[in-house]
Amino acid sequence: MGVLFEQESSDKVRTYLATFQNKDGGFGHGIEPDFWLPNSSPMSTWTAGQILLEIDADPNDEIVSSMVSYLTNTAQAETGMWSSVLPENNNYPHAPWWHWEDGVQRNWMFNPGVELAAFLVHWSEEGSEPAATGWHSIEQAVQHVMNTEQMDAHEVNNFQQFLKIISSYATTFHTKIRYSFEDVTMKVLELVEQCMEINVSAWGTGYKALPLDLIDSPNHPLYEKYSEVIEENINFYWNQLSEEGIWDISWSWGNYPEDFPVARRYWQGVLAVNRYKILKNFDCV
Repeated sequence: MGVLFEQESSDKVRTYLATFQNKDGGFGHGIEPDFWLPNSSPMSTWTAGQILLEIDADPNDEIVSSMVSYLTNTAQAETGMWSSVLPENNNYPHAPWWHWEDGVQRNWMFNPGVELAAFLVHWSEEGSEPAATGWHSIEQAVQHVMNTEQMDAHEVNNFQQFLKIISSYATTFHTKIRYSFEDVTMKVLELVEQCMEINVSAWGTGYKALPLDLIDSPNHPLYEKYSEVIEENINFYWNQLSEEGIWDISWSWGNYPEDFPVARRYWQGVLAVNRYKILKNFDCV
């Protein structure tokens, strides 16, 4: 919070993140609170990568270069994906949606692969093996999104974040991808609108995507169209705030009764940081 709101040094963030990083460069150890696998996984590495991106970590930082190496080594050439769920997840406390079984990747597709691919492009030299791996994945991810009529909100957000990162590489994008950057952007925005819950009475229950889960600042291209319901969402957040100044989560594991309360507390912290960031974007804090 100090880095985001008080301009503190990001060195503490790097130091703390490093405790979740394994020797192979990937991340684990419950950095994603809904599964506690200590081994490296692409999904946990995505969680760390988002934070590293936010603090503008340098590609020469050891924590970044080793992460890039892990992602390059674990990419699946045939599909352009990374395994979103690993079999080892089943050996540790985890939410039911993180349970591995045959064919589970179909539920996840390019969540979080399209963002991982963007990380490789962003933190690698053009023409390098990691960059080539990233663009190969991006090519297949774009093909997937352009041929999809409906998409889960989490994967939609992966594509939104991918577009933010790759916007700085739009020229290269146009030389490598058969679709224009603008057409891909329009397609992703269509999917955003399809999965966004704008019925206020349905908010607060389950895993629904609220407007502020998908439209995170006034700079978002859909902000003006949905400005009124976003105002409702801001008020909803304030009304749901606890005396501690945080929010409770709207989901549960349904199992691991001794472990879930710990995960729930971790999630309350994650949710607080994410929501205060968004409220700050709208000048509400």
